[in-house]
Amino acid sequence: MSKKVIGKKPYIIAGPCSIETYDQAFLIAESVKNHIDLFRAGIWKPRTSPNSFEGVGQKGLGWLRAIKKHVGLRVATEVVTAQHVDLCLKNEIDCLWIGARTTVNPYYVQEIAEALKGVNIQILIKNPIHPELNLWIGAIERIRKSGISDIAAVHRGFYSYSKNEYRNNPKWEIPIKLKKEIKDISIICDPSHISGRADLIDEISQTAMDLDFNGLMIETHNKPETALSDGNQQLTPKKLKQLINNLTLRNQNISDINYKKKLVSFRKKIDLYDKKIIELLYERKRIVQEIAKFKNTNKLTALQIDRWIEILKTRKERANNIGLDNNMIVEIFELIHKYSIFTQTNIMREE
Repeated sequence: MSKKVIGKKPYIIAGPCSIETYDQAFLIAESVKNHIDLFRAGIWKPRTSPNSFEGVGQKGLGWLRAIKKHVGLRVATEVVTAQHVDLCLKNEIDCLWIGARTTVNPYYVQEIAEALKGVNIQILIKNPIHPELNLWIGAIERIRKSGISDIAAVHRGFYSYSKNEYRNNPKWEIPIKLKKEIKDISIICDPSHISGRADLIDEISQTAMDLDFNGLMIETHNKPETALSDGNQQLTPKKLKQLINNLTLRNQNISDINYKKKLVSFRKKIDLYDKKIIELLYERKRIVQEIAKFKNTNKLTALQIDRWIEILKTRKERANNIGLDNNMIVEIFELIHKYSIFTQTNIMREE
């Protein structure tokens, strides 16, 4: 298990996507120092194209060290190699984060883990690019086995082939599953990388707080329009302060006995409906089994694509008519259909 180290909520991490100059980094740090817990700044930037700005490199460590000394902020940067870890430790960097492009490769994570043996430092681990929970858990376990106990996970969303309003699909269910698997781990949300757009950061930040995340990592730049990397998703220090001040923080538990009773009453109703859903699914499965026998007798395929298209179309129409979310209905019926096909093919093989 990872030690839960972030007690304050919300724990705020902010700073530029990339340090560009000493003066720029210092100005941003001074502007946000009274509102954040940790100053983040990239100096090594793994980029898709070699023509993109890939960070100032090692000299940025001296700038971070100066910010730590003169501004009084704890500082953090991303590491990609074991050499980066060694350089950061020599420059007394307080926190290191492992990015999504690194988390995806167990060999890279293991090299970093080896470099961290015998060290007492805070490590943040971003989710892998694609929604693979086990890769995320594996990275956390590798760092934990190196002796690091001060570990937090960073949810930065997942790459999606389909177009949507976000740069990276939040897939909130993945960090929720992570919390189920590693109950005591702190989870930080990175709304900058989820959104890809500054105007969506407030909304995503509030959602993270509503889901009881421990904090936020927000990219902040004094002039986002001139930033050398990811300018569209960076807030100004002024907007960062406004976001923090406007967050609504909710309690996980209710102390008032009357409110508790009301919540229990709501939950009992949910339990009743869930019981009915399960019973209906069982009845549906019985019909699917009969269909499988009929298809087998008549040498019909288990998958009937026209029928599947009809199911999706009519269920979405019915959902629209009563105000249910189309995406939810599609996901539910895709799962139901998947197991219906499994049931039919299993019966066909056995008969």
